[in-house]
Amino acid sequence: MLKDINIGQYVPGSSFIHKLDPRTKILITFFFIITLFFINKFYGYIFVVIFLGIVILLSKLSFKYIYKGVKPIFILILITAVLNVFLVTGTPETLVFKLGFISIYTQGIKTAIFMALRLIFLIMGTSIMTLTTSPIELTDGIEKLLAPFKKVGLPAHELAMMMTIALRFIPTLIDETDKIMKAQQARGADFETGNLVQKAKNLIPLLVPLFISSFRRADELAMAMEARCYRGGEGRTRMKQLKLEKKDAVAFVVYIVFLILCIVSRFGPSLVL
Repeated sequence: MLKDINIGQYVPGSSFIHKLDPRTKILITFFFIITLFFINKFYGYIFVVIFLGIVILLSKLSFKYIYKGVKPIFILILITAVLNVFLVTGTPETLVFKLGFISIYTQGIKTAIFMALRLIFLIMGTSIMTLTTSPIELTDGIEKLLAPFKKVGLPAHELAMMMTIALRFIPTLIDETDKIMKAQQARGADFETGNLVQKAKNLIPLLVPLFISSFRRADELAMAMEARCYRGGEGRTRMKQLKLEKKDAVAFVVYIVFLILCIVSRFGPSLVL
């Protein structure tokens, strides 16, 4: 299950999405996430499905691989949906079920479905960006986007480097967690049985070596960067210069069309969906 998480991984390729400028992919992903929370009608997510379907086809990634990345968060999605069902209240006319202090309203069910869809599409959208963008391109793209903020003292390069390293450490830590779990289970550790408190206590043999391993990897990375005379972004040159091309303009046009459809779905007439 842990190895199914694909956020932070990179799949080399030569597809249309792979060849886009990293700034284009970062900006479209950022505005895509905002758009997900802008939609307030169910039929608006039909446009999201179509948009993501087109992007996945153009990226030449398999739908099965994208789906594997969503599976590990199903429990989180379920918990979020259940909390919204029971905590979101509405008017007495929209009461669906009541038992003692437990009340379920139409607004709660609607909010739960909206949040579940948003989380699923959010994970899919961000996964596509990381799967089609190499770490170097991601760092350069973030740094270029943050460059205007250097005038107010923001360390653009250092911040971009930290964000990229944190993102790329996710697959490494997941793989390390899987190895530690198997090693502890071979020594008799049990991560499955018991109540919630017992399961939390059983995680101690997993968390301690994981933290030690993380600090060790961070120290090794710092030593490696220092050995290569890394001194930040000042005076640093790049082998590949970022340049916006026609395909980036096409990508922005496709997103703008998608955005217009989402705006129409929000302010347009309500349908049965």
